[in-house]
Amino acid sequence: MTNRIIVSGVGCSLVDSLYNNASFEAQSFQSHLSKTKGDGGLTPGRLVFKEEFEKFEGKEFDTTIKEIISDRIPDKINIGGPGVVSIIHAAQLSANKDCEYNFYGGRGDDNNGSLIKSLLDKTSVISHNYIILDNETPSTLVLSDPSYNNCGERIFINSIGAAWNYSPEKLDEDFFASDIVVFGGTALVPLIHDSLTELLEKAKSKGCITIVNTVYDFRNEKAKPDSKWPLGRSDDSYGNIDLLLMDLEEALRLSGKSDINNAMQFFRDKGTGAVIITRGTDSVILFSKGSMFKPLDYAEMPISTAVTEELKQGKAYSGDTTGCGDNFVGGVIASLVSQIQGGISSPDLTEASIWGIISGGTSCFYMGGMYEEESYGEKRKMIEPYYKLYKKQISCTSS
Repeated sequence: MTNRIIVSGVGCSLVDSLYNNASFEAQSFQSHLSKTKGDGGLTPGRLVFKEEFEKFEGKEFDTTIKEIISDRIPDKINIGGPGVVSIIHAAQLSANKDCEYNFYGGRGDDNNGSLIKSLLDKTSVISHNYIILDNETPSTLVLSDPSYNNCGERIFINSIGAAWNYSPEKLDEDFFASDIVVFGGTALVPLIHDSLTELLEKAKSKGCITIVNTVYDFRNEKAKPDSKWPLGRSDDSYGNIDLLLMDLEEALRLSGKSDINNAMQFFRDKGTGAVIITRGTDSVILFSKGSMFKPLDYAEMPISTAVTEELKQGKAYSGDTTGCGDNFVGGVIASLVSQIQGGISSPDLTEASIWGIISGGTSCFYMGGMYEEESYGEKRKMIEPYYKLYKKQISCTSS
């Protein structure tokens, strides 16, 4: 592998319309909450499709949403999606001319699509493979309650739009010639998601490092609420994943297990190279079998106390938890790139997770998934002090 690293990502990209300070406990909210699995109602921390929410309510979306948010305009309109946000953040952290980040995806020929493209063009991410397709640009209405469950939570109402039309044939040979390929939030790009088994196999056959980061899979949750979620055509997908990143609920639903230990064992048994599971404000769980990252039997890593204290004190806080997981993934990718460029043959998963933890935490300092830099390298400079504080934190814990 050359010193110049090429990273190509494909997956979920959309426009987020963010409404902060919603109250999930409010009486006016209760009638819109889900009653049974996959019924199309709202659930804190989960995603529902707009069309299914309309069926649940029995009326047009615009009518229902007005009952929830009244005449409010969004607090922020921003790029969202586990595919594109993680790639943007990784590129911002890398801030290095020897890295190339590409994003593959689909948008509509509309104002939302133009907005995403214009914001992408302000970053170093190469986006000529972010193409116009039939249908509208994917979008999500995000309701955020910063006080929910003492740590904040979001509800997502998603319109897949043009992502229905993005197929594996759109991934050219340059994608598979990349050093690292990332499949991000593909449950919201159905044709890519259903083809993950073949796409991951092809990527590995071409010598790519493969990363998959997941998103709540409402489509399969609705179809079979009591069955484990598929990842591609079969569980053979897992054996071709070098690094799999999920939150706890996604890990349980993908494995079909009821607790984290059995879920971890499922991914081990299926041959996954390394796994990171985030758990909100609880510790991050990870392991590596040693195929790409150096071996790590099992580890728990705490969240950043420095970030937590600043959020409690209200310092520089004008954001929400939207994009925490996506930025976490971007931090891990950037660290992996840095370690490989530094000549490390077996990168350290714990080091990569540190950059993920501080990236996810500091994303609470601004609204939405994407941070708009005014100058190149600005975001890395903002985050670096928290890296040093976190290293000190875990050093004190282990001593």
